[in-house]
Amino acid sequence: MPGKIQSIERAATILRLLSGRNRRLGVVDIAGEMGLPKGTVHGLLRTLQSVGFVEQDEDSGKYMLGAALLHMGSSYLDGNELRARALNWSDSLATRTREAVRIGTLHEEQVLVVHHVFRPDDTLQTLDVGTLLPAHATALGKVLLAQMTAAQRQRLLAHAPLEKYTAKTLTDLGKFEKEIKRVQADGYALDDEEFLPGLICLAVKVPAAGRPSNLCVALQAPIMRLSPARAKAFLPMLQRAAAALGEIDGDSASLRTRTLAEA
Repeated sequence: MPGKIQSIERAATILRLLSGRNRRLGVVDIAGEMGLPKGTVHGLLRTLQSVGFVEQDEDSGKYMLGAALLHMGSSYLDGNELRARALNWSDSLATRTREAVRIGTLHEEQVLVVHHVFRPDDTLQTLDVGTLLPAHATALGKVLLAQMTAAQRQRLLAHAPLEKYTAKTLTDLGKFEKEIKRVQADGYALDDEEFLPGLICLAVKVPAAGRPSNLCVALQAPIMRLSPARAKAFLPMLQRAAAALGEIDGDSASLRTRTLAEA
Protein backbone atom coordinates (compact mmCIF):
# COMPACT_ATOMS: atom_id res chain seq x y z
CA MET A 1 0.00 0.00 0.00
CA PRO A 2 1.48 3.40 -1.00
CA GLY A 3 2.63 5.62 1.83
CA LYS A 4 1.44 9.12 2.59
CA ILE A 5 2.76 12.08 0.58
CA GLN A 6 4.51 14.35 3.07
CA SER A 7 4.13 17.58 1.09
CA ILE A 8 0.35 17.13 0.83
CA GLU A 9 0.09 16.42 4.55
CA ARG A 10 2.05 19.57 5.30
CA ALA A 11 -0.06 21.67 2.95
CA ALA A 12 -3.22 20.35 4.62
CA THR A 13 -1.80 21.26 8.03
CA ILE A 14 -1.21 24.83 6.85
CA LEU A 15 -4.79 25.12 5.61
CA ARG A 16 -6.09 23.81 8.94
CA LEU A 17 -4.01 26.37 10.83
CA LEU A 18 -5.36 29.19 8.65
CA SER A 19 -8.93 28.03 9.26
CA GLY A 20 -8.50 28.25 13.04
CA ARG A 21 -9.03 31.08 15.46
CA ASN A 22 -6.05 33.12 14.16
CA ARG A 23 -6.97 33.25 10.49
CA ARG A 24 -3.97 35.34 9.43
CA LEU A 25 -0.55 33.90 10.17
CA GLY A 26 2.99 34.73 9.15
CA VAL A 27 5.67 32.33 7.96
CA VAL A 28 7.32 32.38 11.40
CA ASP A 29 4.00 31.59 13.12
CA ILE A 30 3.27 28.64 10.84
CA ALA A 31 6.83 27.31 10.96
CA GLY A 32 6.70 27.41 14.76
CA GLU A 33 3.39 25.54 14.88
CA MET A 34 4.61 22.86 12.48
CA GLY A 35 8.20 22.60 13.71
CA LEU A 36 9.56 23.14 10.20
CA PRO A 37 12.21 25.46 8.75
CA LYS A 38 10.91 28.82 7.53
CA GLY A 39 12.20 28.09 4.00
CA THR A 40 10.15 24.89 3.78
CA VAL A 41 6.99 26.62 4.98
CA HIS A 42 7.56 29.56 2.64
CA GLY A 43 7.80 27.18 -0.32
CA LEU A 44 4.56 25.46 0.64
CA LEU A 45 2.80 28.80 1.07
CA ARG A 46 4.00 30.03 -2.32
CA THR A 47 2.67 26.87 -3.96
CA LEU A 48 -0.69 27.18 -2.20
CA GLN A 49 -0.81 30.84 -3.18
CA SER A 50 -0.16 30.01 -6.85
CA VAL A 51 -3.31 27.83 -6.98
CA GLY A 52 -5.44 30.31 -5.03
CA PHE A 53 -5.72 28.29 -1.82
CA VAL A 54 -4.02 30.99 0.27
CA GLU A 55 -3.55 34.73 -0.13
CA GLN A 56 -1.00 37.12 1.37
CA ASP A 57 -2.01 40.39 2.96
CA GLU A 58 0.04 43.18 1.34
CA ASP A 59 0.29 45.28 4.50
CA SER A 60 1.12 42.67 7.14
CA GLY A 61 2.67 40.00 4.93
CA LYS A 62 0.58 37.38 6.73
CA TYR A 63 -1.32 34.61 4.98
CA MET A 64 -5.02 33.74 4.98
CA LEU A 65 -7.26 31.24 3.20
CA GLY A 66 -7.69 32.10 -0.48
CA ALA A 67 -10.83 32.70 -2.51
CA ALA A 68 -10.46 29.46 -4.49
CA LEU A 69 -10.48 27.31 -1.36
CA LEU A 70 -13.33 29.25 0.21
CA HIS A 71 -15.36 28.82 -2.97
CA MET A 72 -14.79 25.07 -2.88
CA GLY A 73 -15.91 24.97 0.75
CA SER A 74 -19.00 27.03 0.03
CA SER A 75 -19.91 24.74 -2.87
CA TYR A 76 -19.78 21.75 -0.52
CA LEU A 77 -21.81 23.47 2.15
CA ASP A 78 -24.39 24.75 -0.34
CA GLY A 79 -24.99 21.15 -1.36
CA ASN A 80 -24.90 19.86 2.18
CA GLU A 81 -28.30 18.51 3.14
CA LEU A 82 -27.99 19.75 6.71
CA ARG A 83 -27.63 23.34 5.58
CA ALA A 84 -30.36 23.04 2.96
CA ARG A 85 -32.79 21.76 5.58
CA ALA A 86 -32.10 24.71 7.84
CA LEU A 87 -32.93 27.48 5.39
CA ASN A 88 -36.69 27.41 5.99
CA TRP A 89 -36.55 28.19 9.69
CA SER A 90 -33.17 29.67 10.69
CA ASP A 91 -34.01 33.13 9.35
CA SER A 92 -37.24 33.07 11.33
CA LEU A 93 -35.41 32.06 14.52
CA ALA A 94 -32.92 34.91 14.12
CA THR A 95 -35.73 37.37 13.47
CA ARG A 96 -37.70 36.29 16.54
CA THR A 97 -34.77 36.29 18.93
CA ARG A 98 -32.93 39.23 17.30
CA GLU A 99 -29.72 37.18 17.68
CA ALA A 100 -27.38 35.18 15.42
CA VAL A 101 -28.14 31.53 14.66
CA ARG A 102 -25.50 28.90 13.95
CA ILE A 103 -25.78 25.21 13.11
CA GLY A 104 -22.86 22.87 13.69
CA THR A 105 -21.79 19.27 13.25
CA LEU A 106 -18.78 17.37 14.57
CA HIS A 107 -15.89 17.11 12.11
CA GLU A 108 -13.04 15.03 13.51
CA GLU A 109 -12.19 16.75 16.82
CA GLN A 110 -13.81 20.10 16.00
CA VAL A 111 -17.18 21.65 15.26
CA LEU A 112 -17.88 22.60 11.65
CA VAL A 113 -20.31 25.50 11.25
CA VAL A 114 -22.58 24.46 8.37
CA HIS A 115 -25.02 27.36 8.53
CA HIS A 116 -24.98 30.86 10.01
CA VAL A 117 -27.64 33.57 10.02
CA PHE A 118 -26.51 37.04 11.05
CA ARG A 119 -28.05 38.93 13.92
CA PRO A 120 -30.70 41.14 12.24
CA ASP A 121 -29.16 44.54 12.92
CA ASP A 122 -26.58 46.85 11.37
CA THR A 123 -23.54 45.76 13.40
CA LEU A 124 -20.44 44.40 11.66
CA GLN A 125 -20.50 40.60 11.63
CA THR A 126 -18.33 37.88 10.08
CA LEU A 127 -19.80 34.87 8.28
CA ASP A 128 -18.81 31.70 10.16
CA VAL A 129 -19.92 29.11 7.57
CA GLY A 130 -17.09 26.62 7.11
CA THR A 131 -15.33 27.68 10.31
CA LEU A 132 -13.92 24.98 12.59
CA LEU A 133 -14.43 25.63 16.30
CA PRO A 134 -12.93 23.88 19.35
CA ALA A 135 -15.45 21.41 20.70
CA HIS A 136 -14.57 21.82 24.39
CA ALA A 137 -14.85 25.63 24.44
CA THR A 138 -18.15 26.13 22.59
CA ALA A 139 -21.78 25.41 23.38
CA LEU A 140 -22.13 23.69 19.99
CA GLY A 141 -19.25 21.37 20.81
CA LYS A 142 -20.43 20.56 24.32
CA VAL A 143 -23.84 19.49 23.00
CA LEU A 144 -22.25 17.20 20.43
CA LEU A 145 -19.74 15.74 22.90
CA ALA A 146 -22.59 15.04 25.31
CA GLN A 147 -24.02 12.57 22.77
CA MET A 148 -20.91 10.38 23.12
CA THR A 149 -19.96 7.88 25.76
CA ALA A 150 -17.26 8.91 28.24
CA ALA A 151 -14.79 6.57 26.50
CA GLN A 152 -15.52 8.11 23.11
CA ARG A 153 -14.98 11.60 24.50
CA GLN A 154 -11.70 10.60 26.09
CA ARG A 155 -10.43 9.20 22.78
CA LEU A 156 -11.46 12.33 20.92
CA LEU A 157 -10.04 14.74 23.48
CA ALA A 158 -6.78 12.81 23.53
CA HIS A 159 -6.23 14.20 20.02
CA ALA A 160 -7.59 17.66 20.91
CA PRO A 161 -6.18 18.93 24.23
CA LEU A 162 -8.34 21.32 26.24
CA GLU A 163 -6.68 24.51 25.04
CA LYS A 164 -7.30 27.69 27.04
CA TYR A 165 -8.94 30.47 24.99
CA THR A 166 -10.21 32.75 27.75
CA ALA A 167 -10.12 32.90 31.54
CA LYS A 168 -13.41 30.94 31.55
CA THR A 169 -12.37 28.04 29.29
CA LEU A 170 -12.60 24.66 31.01
CA THR A 171 -9.20 22.98 30.67
CA ASP A 172 -9.41 20.43 33.50
CA LEU A 173 -10.74 17.08 32.26
CA GLY A 174 -12.55 16.35 35.52
CA LYS A 175 -14.36 19.69 35.53
CA PHE A 176 -15.11 19.36 31.82
CA GLU A 177 -16.66 15.92 32.28
CA LYS A 178 -18.79 17.35 35.10
CA GLU A 179 -19.97 20.07 32.71
CA ILE A 180 -20.85 17.43 30.09
CA LYS A 181 -22.96 15.56 32.64
CA ARG A 182 -24.82 18.82 33.34
CA VAL A 183 -25.44 19.25 29.60
CA GLN A 184 -26.80 15.69 29.42
CA ALA A 185 -29.10 16.31 32.38
CA ASP A 186 -30.36 19.78 31.35
CA GLY A 187 -30.54 19.25 27.59
CA TYR A 188 -28.63 22.40 26.62
CA ALA A 189 -25.12 23.85 26.71
CA LEU A 190 -24.00 27.37 27.49
CA ASP A 191 -20.75 28.99 26.40
CA ASP A 192 -20.35 32.00 28.68
CA GLU A 193 -17.29 33.73 27.17
CA GLU A 194 -15.40 30.42 27.10
CA PHE A 195 -14.20 30.73 23.50
CA LEU A 196 -14.30 34.45 22.76
CA PRO A 197 -14.45 37.26 25.33
CA GLY A 198 -17.71 39.17 25.23
CA LEU A 199 -19.74 36.45 23.48
CA ILE A 200 -22.33 34.06 24.88
CA CYS A 201 -23.83 31.05 23.10
CA LEU A 202 -26.76 28.74 23.92
CA ALA A 203 -27.01 25.41 22.06
CA VAL A 204 -29.25 22.34 21.90
CA LYS A 205 -29.04 19.13 19.90
CA VAL A 206 -31.24 18.36 16.92
CA PRO A 207 -33.18 15.15 17.75
CA ALA A 208 -32.11 12.15 15.67
CA ALA A 209 -34.78 9.48 16.21
CA GLY A 210 -33.09 7.56 19.02
CA ARG A 211 -29.59 7.88 17.60
CA PRO A 212 -26.80 10.11 18.95
CA SER A 213 -27.26 13.50 17.30
CA ASN A 214 -24.55 14.83 14.99
CA LEU A 215 -26.21 18.21 14.52
CA CYS A 216 -26.91 21.09 16.89
CA VAL A 217 -28.27 24.62 16.74
CA ALA A 218 -27.28 27.67 18.76
CA LEU A 219 -28.00 31.31 19.44
CA GLN A 220 -25.01 33.61 19.81
CA ALA A 221 -24.89 37.20 21.07
CA PRO A 222 -22.64 39.75 22.75
CA ILE A 223 -22.71 39.38 26.55
CA MET A 224 -23.87 43.00 26.87
CA ARG A 225 -27.05 42.04 24.99
CA LEU A 226 -27.68 38.53 26.29
CA SER A 227 -26.87 37.51 29.86
CA PRO A 228 -26.86 33.78 30.76
CA ALA A 229 -30.26 34.18 32.44
CA ARG A 230 -31.81 35.93 29.44
CA ALA A 231 -30.26 33.38 27.08
CA LYS A 232 -32.07 30.57 28.91
CA ALA A 233 -35.36 32.41 28.33
CA PHE A 234 -34.90 31.60 24.64
CA LEU A 235 -34.43 27.88 25.36
CA PRO A 236 -38.03 26.76 24.58
CA MET A 237 -37.93 28.57 21.22
CA LEU A 238 -34.54 27.06 20.39
CA GLN A 239 -35.73 23.56 21.34
CA ARG A 240 -38.85 23.90 19.16
CA ALA A 241 -36.68 24.94 16.24
CA ALA A 242 -34.34 21.97 16.78
CA ALA A 243 -37.30 19.59 17.00
CA ALA A 244 -38.70 21.00 13.76
CA LEU A 245 -35.42 20.34 11.99
CA GLY A 246 -35.19 16.85 13.48
CA GLU A 247 -38.63 15.89 12.18
CA ILE A 248 -37.68 16.38 8.54
CA ASP A 249 -38.16 13.32 6.38
CA GLY A 250 -34.71 11.88 5.57
CA ASP A 251 -35.78 10.85 2.08
CA SER A 252 -34.27 13.49 -0.21
CA ALA A 253 -37.08 12.94 -2.67
CA SER A 254 -39.63 14.12 -0.17
CA LEU A 255 -37.78 16.55 2.07
CA ARG A 256 -40.14 18.82 3.90
CA THR A 257 -39.55 21.23 6.74
CA ARG A 258 -41.64 22.77 9.43
CA THR A 259 -41.09 26.46 9.97
CA LEU A 260 -41.11 27.96 13.42
CA ALA A 261 -44.60 29.26 12.76
CA GLU A 262 -45.74 25.64 12.42
CA ALA A 263 -43.71 24.33 15.33
